[in-house]
Amino acid sequence: MFAQVAAEARQHPRLRLNHNFHREQDSVQRFLNVLQPGTYVRPHRHQRNGSSTGFECFLVLQGAIGLLLFNSEGEIQQQLHVSAKGPTHGIEIAEDQFHTLVALEADSVIFELKQGPYQPAQDKDFLNGFPQEGTTEAARQESQWRDLLSGSGLT
Repeated sequence: MFAQVAAEARQHPRLRLNHNFHREQDSVQRFLNVLQPGTYVRPHRHQRNGSSTGFECFLVLQGAIGLLLFNSEGEIQQQLHVSAKGPTHGIEIAEDQFHTLVALEADSVIFELKQGPYQPAQDKDFLNGFPQEGTTEAARQESQWRDLLSGSGLT
């Protein structure tokens, strides 16, 4: 399954693809997110009706990702390297935490778990000051983040 979804992600304009195990109305979202280097994930946070019970959990099953956590002004607060080889294999992000993912290896596969149900219009609150997906500026931003995370020796 990993190889099939990774091949599809390589051909997808976004260079990433989900394989859902849940239905949109399920109270828990469970899916594989396959990311290729070059995919741009605009910094965002998830908010669930002010309940403060939301979360997003990532477990890297193959490859490696960089995770950047931001404050509300768009400043990087923390950089993490999460890899199938460890030492950090996964992380849970609290509701209301701005973040982005950066694929550091080809065919990186993440299992994601987060509170549902999925509501596309309300799922993400994007952080101001970052380019929209699909733009030249977004590609430049992703490349800068990948350089930062690849050269930092993060654990």
